[in-house]
Order: sequence, then C-alpha cells, then structure tokens
Amino acid sequence: MVTVRKRTLKVLTLLVLFIFLTSFFLNYSHTTVATTWFPKQMVVELSENFKKFMKYAHRPCTCARCVGQQRVSSWFDERFNRSMQPLLTAQNALLEEDTYSWWLRLQREKQPNNLNDTIKELFQVVPGNVDPLLEKKSGGCRRCAVVGNSGNLRESWYGPQIDGHDFVLRMNKAPTAGFEADVGSKTTHHLVYPESFRELGENVSMVLVPFKTTDLEWVVSATTTGTISHTYVPVPAKIKVKKNKILIYHPAFIKYVFDNWLQGHGRYPSTGILSVIFSLHICDEVNLYGFGADSKGNWHHYWENNPSAGAFRKTGVHDGDFESNVTATLASINKIRIFKGR
Repeated sequence: MVTVRKRTLKVLTLLVLFIFLTSFFLNYSHTTVATTWFPKQMVVELSENFKKFMKYAHRPCTCARCVGQQRVSSWFDERFNRSMQPLLTAQNALLEEDTYSWWLRLQREKQPNNLNDTIKELFQVVPGNVDPLLEKKSGGCRRCAVVGNSGNLRESWYGPQIDGHDFVLRMNKAPTAGFEADVGSKTTHHLVYPESFRELGENVSMVLVPFKTTDLEWVVSATTTGTISHTYVPVPAKIKVKKNKILIYHPAFIKYVFDNWLQGHGRYPSTGILSVIFSLHICDEVNLYGFGADSKGNWHHYWENNPSAGAFRKTGVHDGDFESNVTATLASINKIRIFKGR
C-alpha cells in the first residue's frame, strides 16, 4: 500500500513539474501552481498549454526552413508581399494605370494594340484560370529548385539533387540533354519570352514572361495561325507546347519585383531574378543552382564552349550586381540556399 502511494505521489509530482515547466517555458503564466491538483484541473491545464504551444510553434510549412515565415527578417518582411499573384488570369487581368504605363516602357512600345482585347483573345486560347498546381497551401513542404544557366554547374554533379525537388524551374534556352549529371533532367516549369524560347518536354509548363504586348500576341499566334515570326529578332512561328500547359507571368508581378526587390535598379528585372521571386511565392523551400560566376570569375552559360564568354551580363537593362546582392541577402537570412558549384 505504501509503495502504491509513493508511486502515485511520484507520478503526480512529475505531472505538476511538467505543467509548471511548460507554463514557464511558454511564458504564458506567472501564477503559482496550486498545492492541491485534481485530475480534471491537470487535464484542463495540459490542454490549454498544448493549444498555446501549438499556436506559438505554428509554422507555414513543415520544411526545415519556410520561405513564408514572418518576423524572421525585417528586410524580408518589407519586401515580400504575399498577396501578390505571380500569374496572369482572367480574374486579375485588369492592370492599374501606373503598372500598365511602366510595363509599356520596358520595350518602349509606342503604339501597342489594346491590351484588354489582346488578353481576351489570349484566354480564348490558353487557360485563364489559376493553375491548381501552383496554389500554395499551408502545411506540407514544397521544395523547389531554381536552376540558372551559369557555367559553375559544370562538373558540379548536382543533377540527382536537383531532380529530387518537387518543382524544378529553368529559364530561357537552357538545355538538359547531355548535361543531366550536372543540371538534372527534370523540369516542371520553364520561364521564357519569345526571343528566348526553346521547345519543352511534353509535361513541362511554359511560363511566358511578357515584356511587351507583342509577347502575348505571339502566344496566340504560335499556338494557332503562326503569323508572328519576327519581333525585334526572328522568333518561332509555331510551338509544340500544349495550350493547357501555358502560363503567363503577371506584368504587375514584374513591377513588384522591380519596385520591392530591386528598388528600381536596372531598367527591368532579368529572367533569373524573376524566377527567384516567383519561387518565393509558390514554394516552401527554395534552392538556387547555376547562379553567379564560376570559381574563376567567368560569366558564361554551362552549355557554351567558351568559358570566358558572358557579354550577356552587360546588357544595359539588368543590374546583375544588385540582383546578385538580393539573392545573397536572401541566403544570409536562410530564406533560400545557393549552391555555387564550381
């Protein structure tokens, strides 16, 4: 009988200690623990503390680090606007006047066709609804690899690591055939504009980044009549991408990247930084590959034979150094990871 009482007292003591430490740790209660505890009181106290703990510990995802976690960095919180929608749809296609005027200046369009008519025609050809795959939901862990085109990917052997992500974003003319060991073979979304287009795999979503009204018209033409074959350079008259796999990067989101993230540096953002900020809005964890120079300081594409190439970096419209500082800062506050290769 004495043994049973001692065992019961020990259990009760441990429970009281647990409740006290939990309350102290959570800093929710400064009241003194009563000397007499009844089972009902203990259950209520434990239940309340558990709820508070879950609320305190709630995170927007189950990844080791969550892009959307707030109050980690004031720098990030000042720039990240979770309400911004990355893709153009029939529901959000109306541009504010200042956004439209800014966007027209990107390619110095003087007499563009009516944008509303163009968008109406566009969404008669491609889906005008939100892509359910890209809807970011709370909970879970969507891991995304954003694969740039830097020569530092050569002999990096990142291929399997890249392919292990849920989403793999690539851009412009980047090939994978023949480079699988370093860059992987998986692509879920490929960001292009007409002048940088390349044919994509059957299950790859094309994300058109429109820098001018003609780019939207080209999508309609390239999937139907094939009448547009030249912008300021020759472009493919017809493309094989399935119409239901074509998504449109929102012009207002381009301006958001320019205003919030680039603070007005350069004339407009590069496809690279547009891909990075796009991923912050659709992914829980973001890893960058193929950004920056190689270990010798050369700027070139991984598929080029000339390692000293890279005049494209001095385009006059993008501020490559400032964009690099943005990604470096994101990495320093653990919002993204940058794999620098060789």
